[in-house]
Amino acid sequence: MITRKLPLAMGLLALAAVLGVAALRAVPATASVTQESIFQDDNQLKLNPTGTMQTLRDLGVQRVRVNLTWSTVAPAATSTRRPKGFDATNPAAYAASAWAPYDAIVRAGVAYGVAIDFTIDGPAPLWATGAGVPRGTSGDFRGAWEPSAKEFGYFVRAVGTRYSGSYEPRGSRTALARVNFWSIWNEPNYGYDIAPQGIGPGQSIPNSPHVYRNLLDAAWSSLQATGHSTRTDRILFGEVTPHGVSSWGVFSNMKPLIFLRSLYCVDSGDHELSGSAAAAQGCPTTASGSRSFRKDNPALFSASGFADHPYEEASPPNEPTHLCGNKLCVGAPTDPNFADLPEIPHLEATLDRLNSVYGSHTKFPVWSTEYGFRTKPPDPNEGVSQADAAEYMNWAEYLSYRQSRLYSYSQYGLTDPPPPASFDTGLENPGGSHKPGFDAYRMPLFLPITNPRAGQKVEIWGAVRPAGYAKADTGQTQTALIQFQSGSKGAWQTIDTVPVTNPRGYIDLHLAIAGSGAVRLAWSYPAGDQLLGSGTLYSRTVSVTVN
Repeated sequence: MITRKLPLAMGLLALAAVLGVAALRAVPATASVTQESIFQDDNQLKLNPTGTMQTLRDLGVQRVRVNLTWSTVAPAATSTRRPKGFDATNPAAYAASAWAPYDAIVRAGVAYGVAIDFTIDGPAPLWATGAGVPRGTSGDFRGAWEPSAKEFGYFVRAVGTRYSGSYEPRGSRTALARVNFWSIWNEPNYGYDIAPQGIGPGQSIPNSPHVYRNLLDAAWSSLQATGHSTRTDRILFGEVTPHGVSSWGVFSNMKPLIFLRSLYCVDSGDHELSGSAAAAQGCPTTASGSRSFRKDNPALFSASGFADHPYEEASPPNEPTHLCGNKLCVGAPTDPNFADLPEIPHLEATLDRLNSVYGSHTKFPVWSTEYGFRTKPPDPNEGVSQADAAEYMNWAEYLSYRQSRLYSYSQYGLTDPPPPASFDTGLENPGGSHKPGFDAYRMPLFLPITNPRAGQKVEIWGAVRPAGYAKADTGQTQTALIQFQSGSKGAWQTIDTVPVTNPRGYIDLHLAIAGSGAVRLAWSYPAGDQLLGSGTLYSRTVSVTVN
């Protein structure tokens, strides 16, 4: 497509004479204008840390989330016998080759200016799991069975030491860079990550919250002991799946807000658990125990934030979901115990109430750390079209931006896995070709109103995600072009230029558009910038019908 780039003066003439556009650059008072973009693709980062980090920088990613998996680093992980004489707190006691993928990611992050979020995660080595695993349990489910909080604390101490900023691995003359962003365990309300989810008759008594509480306390203590406190670092907890079932059994999903209440030892009426219910869930059963709960579980009250995975997966991001049979449906009735994107305000209110039970006034920010939309294709069974996924991504990020306590927008997956693997939320197809979501992620665009009245101002929200890197490289504030196509076949014209001054690349303005047509954003990588890509980029196109 040939694009005509008009000089600013000519563009402003077109603005007034052709389209009758009046611009107002105003950021909503409730906007999360500095929300981070977080990206995760562990497989690609481990396979090619440098090349993948370059691609992510080109996309404008500010932070990568990486699951630092306990069993991939621990020695003899498939043995039920703990290695004799093993000092699990000493990073040098682990094989250098086991740390190597994570060291390489940290070094690549430093080279390209992309920050790191390590989610210290299971499965556990088998020698650090509990007794009673059901016969026939295998794979990661085996390592999820009652992971030892004591041993996990030792491992976190080794991790915290290694990535303290002063640790020199054997054979190296320089210290590894410091990591200052952490999260503890992945999806603890899912039986793949902590099991059993439930115990007792019909596995109806929550168990995973108790296990996770102990893991979290141990990790918190070890991070503090190695110089990683909330004064210098961000430490998140939660990382919950957004959905679940009413009968979670041993290996299924517990609904996240049910999990949270048990984690805080609180019942559905926002009262502290007591008696046998408290004892069964590992909660205080005495008045003195209740009084010390806040002191004994500091992460639940003093962490940097709560992490959520607010997937809808294959439905619009503004519609709450509920279970209908064995699938997710939208519309009434909504599930009050879900934590997908439309339910974030309810999640925040629940966290506030749980803190207040113990006299805490903490209002945690919520971090979206894993998110995306499944596409069909390549998934043969589930998902939305690739074009719809691109639109939903931009819509979801806009909704996130409008929530002041939501501190990040996340994307799970760069390249979809080859068949038969699924969960295809990536920006690229298995062979590496770009989905529409690739460009939509790099330069999001969303118009909440696309059928305005004549003269009505329309909000044009979007981002030039790589703009922050471009300014860091060149010292120059970047400029986004707002382009308009009259009708369906007219030439694209630049109707406004917008300095990108937001540190995350966001723009948010209002224009009155006099005629029907289409809107897009355009921006060019700085010429000669060796750390970014090249050429002119465009957002997806949004049609506007003026009534």
